[in-house]
Amino acid sequence: MTLFEISFRVRHDCPFGNLSARFPSMKMFVWCNTEHEVVEIIADSPDYANIKRELYSAGIIAEITDEGNVHLISKKCGCTLDNSVTRNIDLYHLLQIFPVSIQAGWEHYRVIAFKHSEIKRLFDGLERKGFVIEVLGKVPFDGYIASSLALTADALFSNLTERQMDALLTSYSYGYYRLPRKADVATIANRKRVPRTTFEEHLRKAENKLISGLVPYLQLFRQAFEKRRA
Repeated sequence: MTLFEISFRVRHDCPFGNLSARFPSMKMFVWCNTEHEVVEIIADSPDYANIKRELYSAGIIAEITDEGNVHLISKKCGCTLDNSVTRNIDLYHLLQIFPVSIQAGWEHYRVIAFKHSEIKRLFDGLERKGFVIEVLGKVPFDGYIASSLALTADALFSNLTERQMDALLTSYSYGYYRLPRKADVATIANRKRVPRTTFEEHLRKAENKLISGLVPYLQLFRQAFEKRRA
């Protein structure tokens, strides 16, 4: 059985796509687990403040900002078969490679197909719903699915405690992971009003768990063809 990797873009009536059409300088990347969406926005333009306001009006519940980039965690996903390409990809038994990138009103997708007929059924179904589709590429897949599929949130974060997640996010927000570092552990702990040793323990345990979760994927990635990695 031959696998195929298909890249295509879609234009349709949806909040993120419509927003990107009005602000074409903005790049947006979306991950969805059918319950929540995580959106990364890159908008180094004067429109950035307007973009944030519009996203908040759509029901954003959390954010982490970092010099022109903003990560937004939305409320419960409202995707349906009528308004979501991802839901239709799942319906036709295709493997989607996240993230979805959105720019200038177009959503860009990559999927792995087991049969040509599945792709045709997907496109036919979307076109019946009024979606505009453009195929960008279709090539035989080299078989390294593990090197192409994005990591899942469950694979990386399910073993983290709330305090460990808080330690990571707080450290990131204070610039601990920038080069050069903007703050050290003692400074962050002092601002959080917790003992340094306690905060550092949560942070180190979180880092160790993340690395342990990443290593198997890194090993698989190294086994892929060099051209594929590039």
